[in-house]
Amino acid sequence: MCQVLEFRRPVAAVAVETHEYVDLDLLSAVDFALRDLADIARHITVPAAREQAEACREMLQAAFSAALSRV
Repeated sequence: MCQVLEFRRPVAAVAVETHEYVDLDLLSAVDFALRDLADIARHITVPAAREQAEACREMLQAAFSAALSRV
């Protein structure tokens, strides 16, 4: 005999009315990603992977700095 699993329908996303709220969430996410990348990069032993992580960090830092200059 099989078991039937009931899945709930996803709740509709709440519309965000101001762009400031979206920017704040995005800025927070980039800030957290930058911190995580800095922690992770110290443990990468493969040179190519370390270079890729550093390039990613630099790209995120540039985007983060540009966004902050607009705020």
